[in-house]
Formats: sequence, structure tokens, C-alpha cells
Amino acid sequence: MKTALSMEGGAMRGMFTCGVIDVLMENGITFDAAAGISAGAAFGCNYKSRQIGRPIRYNKRYGSDPRYMSFRSLLKTGDLYNADFCYRELPDVLDPFDRKAFRDNPMAFYIGATDVKTGKSVYHLCSDGEERDILWMRASASMPLVSRPVDVDGYLLLDGGITDPVPLDHMQSLGFDRHVVILTQPKGYRKSPTRGLMLMQWMLRRYPAVAEAMDERHAVYNRQMDEIDRQEAEGSIFVIRPPQPLGIHRTEKRPEELERVYQTGRREAEARLQAMKEFLEK
Repeated sequence: MKTALSMEGGAMRGMFTCGVIDVLMENGITFDAAAGISAGAAFGCNYKSRQIGRPIRYNKRYGSDPRYMSFRSLLKTGDLYNADFCYRELPDVLDPFDRKAFRDNPMAFYIGATDVKTGKSVYHLCSDGEERDILWMRASASMPLVSRPVDVDGYLLLDGGITDPVPLDHMQSLGFDRHVVILTQPKGYRKSPTRGLMLMQWMLRRYPAVAEAMDERHAVYNRQMDEIDRQEAEGSIFVIRPPQPLGIHRTEKRPEELERVYQTGRREAEARLQAMKEFLEK
């Protein structure tokens, strides 16, 4: 039996995921593979490097630092989240990402992003946590309109959540048997059509396939949630999700709000831990 973990994105709703994976690591829960989309990749990579508490720590410490995220960065670089600070200085110097632990952990780690030329999702299997893998993490979390597309492996890439919000389908296509899914919205949540779509399409006119994908994003997401609910009801997957809306802004900086959502994830994981163990051991 091969087990897999799938992690949804959601920007700072990802603090919920951080709380969940910290509890799983503290209790020795391992998987044969994991996959993350957007924040699920940028924060979820710490599952493979076994760095309990790292993403909540650095987000609380640097969230209000204009070098981390600011409109100044957006105006100067084209990225709301400053690429050099977030993907070089922070993991290399300020709060080091343990690349050796990442490399030595046999768990496969997949990252999903959106190809701006085709408007389709593409996946990358990480190898060592070095520059190429970091570029894919950055690409997966590069939100449209406030991020530059990332050039890696012959692709121009943006946020994976545009086209494949939850990587469950991808992991099932690879033949894994037992699937745990971490969502960042409560049960029953469904997306509405994107507001201001005409303006967004104009702003994305250089990337018409992305604009088209944004138009379909809510329908794609809602179909995925319907399928996840169906599989959860029949017992073929195990889902951990917030018990109610998290009420956190996508670019939240306040440490107390980040901690609140993180603790919500911890509590939900602790409450579901035994049931998850039984599911994985079937």
C-alpha cells in the first residue's frame, strides 16, 4: 500500500495546513509521497525537510517586513512577495531550509503550477531542494496580476491553484492507494465566478490562456470539491479541513491572526489523528 498527502493552496489560509502537518510530523505520520499547490507547496515542502514550526515561525517574524511582502516590492520588481527575499535570503540565511534533510527524506514531493502558454497544469517531482526546486515552489505560489511568471524547465509558470487547486487527481493518477487531503476551506464551500473578470482579462491580455483559465477557475474548483466530497463519503480518501471559514486575508501579516489559523489546524489534526491512523492502516 502506498500513501499520499495532497495539500491545497490558499495563500495565508496555508497556516491551517502548517498546523496540520506539524501535528502529523510530531506524531510520526509519514507518507510515500506528498504534493502541494501554491501555499501548499511553499509551506508543505517543510514536511519533506521535517522542519516542524518553520513556516509559522518565519511568517510571524517577517510577515510585516516590506522585504517579504509589500506594494513597494510589487512596483519595483513585479512581485508582491519579493522573490529574492522569500526564495533566497529567507531560506538561505534568515531561517534556513534544511536541504540535506529534504534530499535524504525518501518521500517524493510534487509541485503543481500553471503553464501560462497553455493554461494547463504541469507537475514537477522535486529532487534536492536546490535552486530548480525552489523555482518551482515560487512558480506554484505566484499569484496572477501580482507576480511575474517564473521561467523554469522551458515553461513560464504561475500559481498552480488557477488550474488544479487540489493535487488529488494527480496523485491518484500516479497509482497511490491511500490519500489524505488537507483543504483550507470548510466543507460545503464553493467558489463564485471571478469578480472583475473583464478587467482581469485585459490585465492578462499577454497570457490569454491564463485569462481563460481564470474564467473557468470557479467551475474547476467546484467540480473538484464535489468529487472530493463523494470520495470522502465512500471512505476512499481522508480529508482534513477547517470546521468553519478561517476568516483570514490572503496577504495577512498580523502574527496573532497567523497564529490563530495555525492553531486551528493543529486542533483539527489532533482531533482527527486517531481516525487518520486507522484510515492509513486499513
